[in-house]
Amino acid sequence: METTSRVGAQAPDTEGAEISPAARRTVDGYLLAPFPWYGLDEAFTGPRWLMQVGTTADGSVEHGSIGHGDEPSVRSEGTLHGDATERFAVVVTVAANPVRRSADGTGVLDATSVSSAAWLAGVGLLSYTWPGQMDHTLRDDWLDQQTETAWVLADDLGSADWATLSLPVDGVPTQFHYRESEYGWVLAGSTQAGVHLGAYGRGMSAYGLAFSVVKDIAELA
Repeated sequence: METTSRVGAQAPDTEGAEISPAARRTVDGYLLAPFPWYGLDEAFTGPRWLMQVGTTADGSVEHGSIGHGDEPSVRSEGTLHGDATERFAVVVTVAANPVRRSADGTGVLDATSVSSAAWLAGVGLLSYTWPGQMDHTLRDDWLDQQTETAWVLADDLGSADWATLSLPVDGVPTQFHYRESEYGWVLAGSTQAGVHLGAYGRGMSAYGLAFSVVKDIAELA
């Protein structure tokens, strides 16, 4: 997916709350989206936090992520299964766009799909992973290689690398594609609201998750 991170003009303060300039810029991107945002449902009572949105070549908001639990830090492979592992789940909402312009405006890109959500979730998980015994200078090469692998996996959701998992979305049982690795888990599916969902996490089981529309995105600032 060819997108860029975007922060826009300041969004208005929520009543009775003081929002930092950085939070305003983050919230503004979410408020500009013409589609609903998803997160874990009300059964999750822990902290929630906004990440960044991604935009198309014309500046339209196309996807964004909402984190739940501990804000993750980059972890080496050797610490992933230890007691210090953070407990987090990130939900990625992707607009269902049938036509997307290329960055130079001369052509069109593939429509967004469940594979788009799976790839974004896979890359998101990788961004918080650092293989053990790897030198700083080699991580970029490793990340490029793993990003390509994540795309290959996302492009073939029917392969044996993926299992199926039924989870509630707005109370409706919904089929997701699901896979685990030494770095955590990734899943992806579609909603009746016309958006695709991806999710990734560590330390929290994916099997007990449920998703719902975020009623007021500004409350997460």
